[in-house]
Amino acid sequence: MSPSLPTARSLPTARSKKQALGPYGKVGNVIDELDDRLGLAKGGRVFLDKIFPDHWSFMLGEIALYSFVVVMATGIFLALYFVPSTTQVIYHGTYTPLRGQRVSEAFQSTVNISFGVRGGLLIRQMHHWSADIFVGSIVVHMARIFFTGAFRKPRELNWTIGTLMLILAILEGFIGYSLPDDLISGTGLRIGYSIVESIPFVGSYLGTFLWGGQFPGNGAIEGRFYIIHVLIIPLVIMGLLAAHLGLLVRQKHTQFKGEGRTETNVVGSPMFPTFMAKTTGFLFMVAGTIALLGAFAQINPIWQFGSYNPSKISYAVQPDWYMGWLDGALRIMPSWEFAGWGHTVPLEVFLPAVIFPGLIFNIAFIWPALERRLTGDNELHNLLDRPRDRPKRTAAGAAMLGLLFTLFAASSTDVLANYFHVSLNFVLWAFRVLTVAVPIVVGLVTYGICKEMQGVQGIGKRKRAVIVSRSAVGEYSTVTAAPRPGDAREELDPEPVPDRIDIAPLTPAAPGASIETSPTGSRQVTR
Repeated sequence: MSPSLPTARSLPTARSKKQALGPYGKVGNVIDELDDRLGLAKGGRVFLDKIFPDHWSFMLGEIALYSFVVVMATGIFLALYFVPSTTQVIYHGTYTPLRGQRVSEAFQSTVNISFGVRGGLLIRQMHHWSADIFVGSIVVHMARIFFTGAFRKPRELNWTIGTLMLILAILEGFIGYSLPDDLISGTGLRIGYSIVESIPFVGSYLGTFLWGGQFPGNGAIEGRFYIIHVLIIPLVIMGLLAAHLGLLVRQKHTQFKGEGRTETNVVGSPMFPTFMAKTTGFLFMVAGTIALLGAFAQINPIWQFGSYNPSKISYAVQPDWYMGWLDGALRIMPSWEFAGWGHTVPLEVFLPAVIFPGLIFNIAFIWPALERRLTGDNELHNLLDRPRDRPKRTAAGAAMLGLLFTLFAASSTDVLANYFHVSLNFVLWAFRVLTVAVPIVVGLVTYGICKEMQGVQGIGKRKRAVIVSRSAVGEYSTVTAAPRPGDAREELDPEPVPDRIDIAPLTPAAPGASIETSPTGSRQVTR
């Protein structure tokens, strides 16, 4: 047999490369390559066609998401300069009033971030503000979900995930502002140690394990809290956030009742391009607002407090707002304790700081199941309730908010006593009474308002202007005015989203020609 002759293969020329490109150029070719390997076309099409209802209250969750993005971005910057150590050093930094003083390395590094790193103070204050906004937006977002019934079947799991994120966000915030080792954060750690130690049987062992001995310990708590703050809790929150958003995409988005809205459809804007453009702009708005707060609104100026000293404490010190309700509960609790079987349980700490928050969050966890059992409602719900249409639920939520706001105000008992020149004991007893009375009054008043609103025809609708005239004998009469721009809410007729994909090649358009869409609004996916 004669050997086979080798075949020649010519290299593509620049012109042949250009001809190999698809009708959408290099970007289209890259997408085609990814689709061949990952099958992105069908899933991506469904995702881009995801409908999001248009309502201002749905932006509350986006504020939480985008403030968390700012927290993570600024936290990475701060982690590059922060030193998690309580080792005592002599300060020789750029802040003149502290020079020559003994401070911890954690405190020194935080002050150096504020004054020695370019843009450090801005980033640090943005980090603190975004953390406060993150927790606040979660609270308001969950309040919206509660009062509108968005936690009902099939979204109980998402409600549970949101409650877990709230708990972790509060814990993360507490640990975060404890790291600088200033006088205020050290006081918070001392309270935290007392709370841990109040747990019966295991409290003293747990406190010794975390702090490395009796408070203030051997400094081990600083490094342990640092790892928890920058690694463990953020990873858990990101996992919960991914699950939360995944369930949101998987399930139908809730919407308020209205024309064209049913339990089986969603009326709104598609992910691409409308919602994606709006939410991207909202991301920059949230980030810009936090940047302005970081630039012009001072928060947590630790250089004014000094490094932590267990023998010192500051006057009129309150924690960040999301810990205020716990601080208030601790302040107004009577000095009770239980002694028996060789153990002493400080009930003045254990009840308000362990049992009470556990009770509050467990009520939140079981509320969807509790309401379903009490109402016998096992149906799927995609339409939201108006709070006035569920007076008992609305009254219960308002009573809970009244309780928490009262306890929040109780966290400033010393400031109020000093400002109004009354005894601290009087303020304490006043808040003890208010803690019981305010939720009852708020709940009853809210229930009455909801029942009253249910009986009013046309409540909640935009009111038309009227013309008031007076007759010659002094009688008044009203006539509805002609409609003005904005009186009537006009919406576009909803268009159904196509549930199929036409896999057909697109004919490249001639230069200068326009591309038209089909009358049904369906898109073609090329391969």
